Amino acid sequence: MPYPKMLKIRQQFERPRVDNVAAAVHKALEPLELARSIRPGSTVALTAGSRGIANIPMVLRSVVEFLKGLGARPFLVPAMGSHGGGTAEGQRRILESYGITEAAIGAPIQASMEVLPLGETDEGFPVVLDRFAAQADHIGVIARVKPHTGYDGPIESGLLKMMMIGLGKHGGALTYHRILLEKPFDQVVRSVGRTIRERAPIRFGLGLVENAYDETAKIEGAAPADFEAREEQLLVLAKYWLGKLPFREADLLIVDEIGKDISGSGMDTNVVGRKRAFRNAPLAAGLPNMRHIFVRGLSEHTFGNAAGIGNADFTTMRLIRAMDYRATVINCLTAGYPEGANLPVHFDSDREALDAALAIIGHRPPESARILHIRNTLHLEEVEISEPCLDDPNRATEFNIAVAPRPLILDARGDLSPL
Repeated sequence: MPYPKMLKIRQQFERPRVDNVAAAVHKALEPLELARSIRPGSTVALTAGSRGIANIPMVLRSVVEFLKGLGARPFLVPAMGSHGGGTAEGQRRILESYGITEAAIGAPIQASMEVLPLGETDEGFPVVLDRFAAQADHIGVIARVKPHTGYDGPIESGLLKMMMIGLGKHGGALTYHRILLEKPFDQVVRSVGRTIRERAPIRFGLGLVENAYDETAKIEGAAPADFEAREEQLLVLAKYWLGKLPFREADLLIVDEIGKDISGSGMDTNVVGRKRAFRNAPLAAGLPNMRHIFVRGLSEHTFGNAAGIGNADFTTMRLIRAMDYRATVINCLTAGYPEGANLPVHFDSDREALDAALAIIGHRPPESARILHIRNTLHLEEVEISEPCLDDPNRATEFNIAVAPRPLILDARGDLSPL
């Protein structure tokens, strides 16, 4: 099949960046006057999530050092709902894969899937909390604030979701996602978050925001009473700084890798489109519209969890072989999103997938196809585009051509090189 020529472009995004992470963490925590409530010898549980957050070992180590300076005894709690196969050991392994070890952070890791009940919200939503966190003298909530891949609103993914889903462990995540099948996300996450703050020793929050280059852009502390207002403000920044595709429409988007370390849905639906909470929900407005999506593989740190592969139209047999189907299904069923584990059409080689996709782009010949090729949805500075994309006057971003047009290259097996 004839293919269009491809060229590499380099996009320009705003790049606010925290250069000294340790200093920024201390500066964010100092105004909270934690010494007034955290006494020497008291224990502090700190949340550690499963996403590939920039500089997260340094952030956690800096918080630990700050608390030790107060004479406290901090420890880490894996806060990731059903990830890691829904087991304590699986969640500990995920943390270690990010360099979050007891030796590196300077604090013990207390991993358990047990939760303690905290009663109910005013609406009757049950509230549970990780056992180790609930038994600590204090809890510090550390989370990246970013757009959610399914829900839209003034609060999406951040401190409140970390308390509800992360510290809810597998059982809590399962319960809350069932509730979210019938109740609005904003109502549930605010109500559960308020109840946890009333009945658990939540002492402070630390919100992290990243730029389009997968770098730490802002670190901000928050007192528990300010979680909602502060998170709303940080989400506005996170959406503004989010990386984007250079064009809002294309015939084919090629994604080299997806994974839970990249996005909750494997690939960020705020970047590629197809964002909806559930199958019968309307698609979110104003996002890119890709006719076909071809996912080539899984990231190393997803440990076989291919949740979100159902958003793709085409994939490869090597991804299917690398997939931990059980872990993927547990994650998707916990979220009430079984279609996230649906397997797309899959082929032995990239060539077969490309030919199948380009044969159904409409009446235009394959060589006129508008193709975008990205590494993943976190790294969007460099993108490959097909030459026909340059005819689109509606660019979504500013970019420069880094490599002139050349034929699309496949190796002897019929596979593309990663971007």
